[in-house]
Amino acid sequence: MTKGGMESVEVFTTEGKGRGLKAQKEFLPGDVIFAEPAYAAVVFDSLTHVICHTCFKRQERLHRCGQCKFAYYCDRTCQRAAWLNHKNECSAIKRHGKAPTENIRLAARILWKIEREGSGLSEGCLVSIDELQNHVDSFGEEEKKELRTDVESFLEFWPPHCQQFGMQFISHIFGVISCNGFTLSDQRGLQAVGVGIFPNLCQANHDCWPNCTVVFNNGNHEAVRSMFHTQMRIELRALSKISPGDELTVSYVDFLSLSEERRKQLKKQYYFDCTCEHCKKQLKDDLMLAVKAGESKPSADTVKEVIQLSKDTLEKINKARMEGHYHEVVKLCRDCLKKQEPVLGDTNIYLLRILSIASEVLSYLQMFEEAADYAKRMVDGYLKIYHPNNAQLGMAVMRAGVTHWHAGLIEAGHGLICKAYAILLITHGPSHPITKDLEVMRVQTEMELRMFQQNEFMYYKMREAALKNQKIQVMPEPSNENAPSLFHKKE
Repeated sequence: MTKGGMESVEVFTTEGKGRGLKAQKEFLPGDVIFAEPAYAAVVFDSLTHVICHTCFKRQERLHRCGQCKFAYYCDRTCQRAAWLNHKNECSAIKRHGKAPTENIRLAARILWKIEREGSGLSEGCLVSIDELQNHVDSFGEEEKKELRTDVESFLEFWPPHCQQFGMQFISHIFGVISCNGFTLSDQRGLQAVGVGIFPNLCQANHDCWPNCTVVFNNGNHEAVRSMFHTQMRIELRALSKISPGDELTVSYVDFLSLSEERRKQLKKQYYFDCTCEHCKKQLKDDLMLAVKAGESKPSADTVKEVIQLSKDTLEKINKARMEGHYHEVVKLCRDCLKKQEPVLGDTNIYLLRILSIASEVLSYLQMFEEAADYAKRMVDGYLKIYHPNNAQLGMAVMRAGVTHWHAGLIEAGHGLICKAYAILLITHGPSHPITKDLEVMRVQTEMELRMFQQNEFMYYKMREAALKNQKIQVMPEPSNENAPSLFHKKE
């Protein structure tokens, strides 16, 4: 079954997993299998005034809707593009007196679209909203209570003159949002800023070692009538060679957890038991729990003690980061690493988590040399665990490359930036803002490397002079959030 620009994929029913997607032709790493605009999407409640409600880009100065005073846009272009979806919302917010929560707003946008177009197949969709999984029957007591609250709030917000829907169908829509809401990120891909429903993407099943990845592309709204105008969309991209008939899979969770932890997370959030090869055979778990090799192998009790210490330290670090006490974070990391280093192997996830935090916070504090050392060790560990074309790996390698560059370690910095660029070309594509930024860095570090190789002394003199005249760029403040996960789950 194919429809409107989706000829390269087919929906099929897979035993034990329900519907899935399979390829109709061959794809190579980096190929876009399909791009899909959102059926409906909204900005998170906490960010409604700093993120454009059309393209989800973070902007310093946004235009506010003069009617409802709630929606914000980059410019008139984005505001005009939003009107079809915002028109009903705008008058409903004015009537209600305030904007409801993101879940209510998303459900309302979905139901207004159904009111306009019906609930059958929309153009370019392989399945209808009616057919999407809602998992309401699997909800626990707390989730059922939240669902009832959402439905009540929705009915208060929904205008009496609009088409009225039955309670069961409204509950179905909230269930669909809960299980299938896709996380939308800002243009740098570093912060989750909203949630959307993409019916075709919802058909892709999970695998912890997938053959596809999903990237959110904010589109180019600046030139509405030019050939460069593109719509906000998700892109499903191939990570490895895919043959006709192969199932297309994506990962709903970050791979950097033990198979048992990933399975628990998937069961809790998505209501299924993962049966992928990596979970069944617990592949890579030995690496993630590695202990120091050598003659004096640490005892099981020592390992258990250090892992418990690592878990306790991570909790303390989270608290210190929330309060902005970054020097305290560095002290906690250093103390923990002293205890970990004689006991844990270089791919142990507890060691890697501390190295990652230490390198990020030290970079922010401009202690680049120490940060670079930790970042290198982190990347060496990640390369042994992650799929070679993993977006999280690419971002971590990029961060390590920038840290080395700031530390004046130009050879290592350029090498890491090139490695990150090769990964992100596949996972994000050449036109994504992150890849474009990385290309600029790659050219800059290549030029500096040539200068360094020709005359090391002069390179350092010029670097020193440049740093005196121009304040070194401050790294972004460390975020307490993990990288945006694929699907948004209401906490």
